[in-house]
Amino acid sequence: MDVVQLCEIGMLIAFGCSWPFNILKSWRSRTAKGKSVIFEFIVVFGYLVGLLGKMIQYSRTGTLAWSVWFYLADIIMVLIDIVLYFRNTALDRRAEQSVS
Repeated sequence: MDVVQLCEIGMLIAFGCSWPFNILKSWRSRTAKGKSVIFEFIVVFGYLVGLLGKMIQYSRTGTLAWSVWFYLADIIMVLIDIVLYFRNTALDRRAEQSVS
């Protein structure tokens, strides 16, 4: 593993550290207000592009980069937060209907 890979893993860990806090906030708040699901889809797209680069590298070299596992972990966490967004949107709708 070289310095470039270590830097990439460091970046993925730093970004990945924020997602558990975001997931917990989404879970506890039970509201989608103030969230941008478009932003989260863009983040997933960015991770997928990075992962695609690693898969192309793997097809050329036969060596799977360690960073692949960090990309996958980050993607999973963002997808969990997206699922919570849709849950919270449904809860918001129910709350609005019960007020009406």
